[in-house]
Amino acid sequence: MIIRKANIDDIERINDIYNQAVLNTTATIDTEPRPLEYHKKWFETHNDRYAVFVAVEDDIVVGWASLSLWSDKCGYKAVAEDSIYVDEAYKGRGIGDRLIKKIIEHAKENEFHTIIARISEGNDVSIHLHEKYGFKIVGTLKELGYKFNRYLDIYILQLIL
Repeated sequence: MIIRKANIDDIERINDIYNQAVLNTTATIDTEPRPLEYHKKWFETHNDRYAVFVAVEDDIVVGWASLSLWSDKCGYKAVAEDSIYVDEAYKGRGIGDRLIKKIIEHAKENEFHTIIARISEGNDVSIHLHEKYGFKIVGTLKELGYKFNRYLDIYILQLIL
């Protein structure tokens, strides 16, 4: 498996993997699958600093991670929010580990000061993954998200680089 920067040809698989999470997990609070056009526009908001990476095995994108703008206010220019998604068929194989290592390394190289993660209740694997790499829970937004007919707490995790 290799981890590399994503390109426009990867968007369909990024979208597919994201939509798996939409339909089957609380990893995102989206409740309806996103059309491919959404992720094409999303990809355009990323660049060398706010990068998107993909995990590729046998020429198939099996996971992805990104650093995204936390806020457009100038005082937050050293803050990024991470996202990590792995295809359901490839979970449990260390892909999330490799992706989070890559985005932390990239954040350091690009002079970010902190990475924020918003993780929904029920996504214990993601919380554990982030904590393994030094993220700390710094807050809980009670009953903020609504999915699968219930309200979900959203945990805010932070890694100060």
